[in-house]
This record gives sequence, structure tokens and C-alpha cells, in this order.
Amino acid sequence: MDKKNINKSDYIYGRNAVFEALTKNVRKINKILISKGVSHDSKINDIINFAKNRGIVFQFVPKERFAGFADVNHQGIIAMTSPVEYTDFYEFLESKKEGFSRIIILDGIEDPHNLGAIIRTCACAGFDAVIIPSRRNAQVNSTVEKTSAGAINHMPLIQVNSLSNAIDKLKDNDYWIIAADAHGKDNYFDVDYTGMNFALIMGGEETGVSKNNLKKSDFIVKIPMLRNFNSLNVSNAACAIIYESVRQDLKHSV
Repeated sequence: MDKKNINKSDYIYGRNAVFEALTKNVRKINKILISKGVSHDSKINDIINFAKNRGIVFQFVPKERFAGFADVNHQGIIAMTSPVEYTDFYEFLESKKEGFSRIIILDGIEDPHNLGAIIRTCACAGFDAVIIPSRRNAQVNSTVEKTSAGAINHMPLIQVNSLSNAIDKLKDNDYWIIAADAHGKDNYFDVDYTGMNFALIMGGEETGVSKNNLKKSDFIVKIPMLRNFNSLNVSNAACAIIYESVRQDLKHSV
């Protein structure tokens, strides 16, 4: 955890406080971090069991991860919280049986500012949901809430344990899968987005869309770079593709 980027309102720390949050649903918990080597008393074991039963991710991490919390009595355990409740993936699919649906899948987006900006764009463009993985991705916190300008309250956010499984389920429900990649075959504006369900996958800032998810995609699109420069910021890239689909819809409806 970068000391400069820590907002302690995004965390609950200490064994009793984390246990209380878990058992009484005080706040939505994204993930629990437990310092390696911490003594496993009954309270730690109870927290682990509650987390398992409720499907909350917990990780054992080096004690250095707690460096930014030296001024609080964290007791070797910290819960990362969220200001929103996530939408159930399967309930979302059931609600979208009629009409066309457009969603975005974020595969390893690490910067919460990018996550917030993408959620804001999706809300403005009328997309139906944003899907994020429970691991190896920024989670919704106060930074995301602020960057989204409140859009997290108007956009269904879905957290899944496996993007791969979610993509398979989307394909079973007649979604076309479109991945953005610098080495894509098609320019993003050459794909016809009208008249179909689709899920757009945007990859992490450094790693891009995972190879497995690229293989599952029906289209792999690129944004042409006209100068010898690496790429657009992922939130800017997402905005370009999202609004190309909006442009096509508006033109098609005239």
C-alpha cells in the first residue's frame, strides 16, 4: 500500500472492528488482508471462517503491506471496504433477457482513478453494467467514488471471482465479446456495434487483456496510433470505443 494514496476511510482495522463489520454488515467489505506471521487466535479464525462463508476474498500478505498503518492499532488485519453494494451477476443476466445490453469488463485495472473514470463514462453512455474481478483489480473505494462523480450510484457494478467464467456465461446468453488490444485485427470504428449484446473488455494499464480472455473474444479491436507513442490511457481508450458504439446507435436510429 502506497502511503501517499491511503485513505483510511476505505479500511477497517483491528480484529474486533473487522469481526464486527463482518458479522453485523456494518460496511461492504471487498477484501481482508492478514499479516503473515500474525498469531491465529480465535478471533482471527472466526474472521477467516466468516469470510469463507460469505465469499469474501482474504489474503495473507507480508507485514510490509501494513507500513502505511503504523499509526493505528491494526493488529495484523485490515479490511478493505466499498461504498456500494455489488449487483449479482446472475440476477443482472435475468434482468436483461429483452432488448440489447452493453457492458464493460475490466481485466486488471489497477488505478482507482481509471476505474472511476470508466464507470463515469459508462453511466453517461447508457451502458448497463461494469464487471470487475475480485482479485488483481482496483476495487470500488472512496477514490473511485469521487473520480466517478457519483456515477457509481447510477451504474450496476458486478464483482466476480472469475472473469473467464463470467465471459463464458455471457457468451451463453448471446453476448458478443469484444476485447481492446494494441495488436488487434480491426480498428475499433470498423466493428458494427448496433443491434447486438456486447461486452467490451479493457485490460490493465501494464498487462492488457489476459491471453485467455483474448482467446475467448469474438473481436479484438485496436485504436490506431498515428505517432510513435505507446498507447492511450485505458480510461481514454475505453471512452473512445464506448462512444463509437453510441455514435453508431444514434446514426442507426435516425
